[in-house]
Amino acid sequence: MATYKKFEDIEVWQRARTLANRIFEKTLEKSFAGDFKLRDQINGSSGSIMDNIAEGFERDGTREFIQFLSIAKGSAGETRSQLYRAQDRRHISHEDFEILHAEVSEISKQLSGLIRYLSKTGHRGLKYAQKQE
Repeated sequence: MATYKKFEDIEVWQRARTLANRIFEKTLEKSFAGDFKLRDQINGSSGSIMDNIAEGFERDGTREFIQFLSIAKGSAGETRSQLYRAQDRRHISHEDFEILHAEVSEISKQLSGLIRYLSKTGHRGLKYAQKQE
């Protein structure tokens, strides 16, 4: 696995950003725009995936990064659940549901893989590195 210099280079963050934008576009359509609570919740949870990846990365500690990746994974589950509600309320088509559900499921799997990888490394993170003078 590559060593990333910035969170924007992490593929799962890029995918989460794309997902959040796709969901946002869907929430602008038809009846979805008027279902304020669900609209705001699904935009919040999908955005939380990318935001928690970024926040965890910026903390410079592997354990903290893992913790925030776990939170991001939880947000992915929340987004999947909200997609069901959106479909049940006929805000999105079955086809749109399938596409978005598959994407958020893949993001969740990718987060699990990154968590497993980081858990097995002995690297503690930049904030624990010895300072060079």
